[in-house]
Amino acid sequence: MASHDHFARPIKERTSELRSATFGARTVTVLHCTAVLFDCDGVLVDSDSAVVRSWTRWAHEMNLDPEEVLPTVYGRRSLDTVAQFISPSKRSAAVELIDALEIEDAATATEIPGAAELLAAIPPGRWATVTSASRDLAHARLSAAGLTAPEVLVTAGDVRHGKPHPEGYLAAAQRLGVSADQCVVVEDAPAGIRAARAAQVRHVLGVGSRDIGEHQPDALVPDLRSVRWTSAGLEIQ
Repeated sequence: MASHDHFARPIKERTSELRSATFGARTVTVLHCTAVLFDCDGVLVDSDSAVVRSWTRWAHEMNLDPEEVLPTVYGRRSLDTVAQFISPSKRSAAVELIDALEIEDAATATEIPGAAELLAAIPPGRWATVTSASRDLAHARLSAAGLTAPEVLVTAGDVRHGKPHPEGYLAAAQRLGVSADQCVVVEDAPAGIRAARAAQVRHVLGVGSRDIGEHQPDALVPDLRSVRWTSAGLEIQ
């Protein structure tokens, strides 16, 4: 599949749109937008332990080294990761196995700090979730974390191409009735950041401490406790 990075606007152009102000010792950055598109795992729910357990079990079942498999799974659909390691004749069964293992362990997911408060503050119809998980898995993990799934939920089965392709984010923006360049994407993984850039969203907010390499967001926070919704967009303190 061809890279879509060439669609992304230059970093200098994107960051020039950030608005920051200092109040005493406190700096506030505003990512202007009319809608927010959230990834799920690592952004709204903490499922890292479950991911490691499930994919490690899967790798052993497939006679693969988990240390080779695990770095490839974050931010991608299970079928895309499976296709990287398993021959075509065995992929269907391999996908069924990892999907079953992840559903089995979904109840261990917890809320990313600040997620519930932020989502409650955003008006209905102004946010969506775009995830590489299946619909059943996304609902299971959101429920385990005490979060309600949004009206617009784009999952692995809703797109022909998973992240880093921009299809998911473009579809979510369309379903919200806004253009992608009016959106902020909140992501934690390189594949998702690349998808957001390829969709030409206005800004990308990174969450967490995952190694994102060269795929830098416009702003980065450890979790969502410092992020607020305002009439202008997302405000980061």
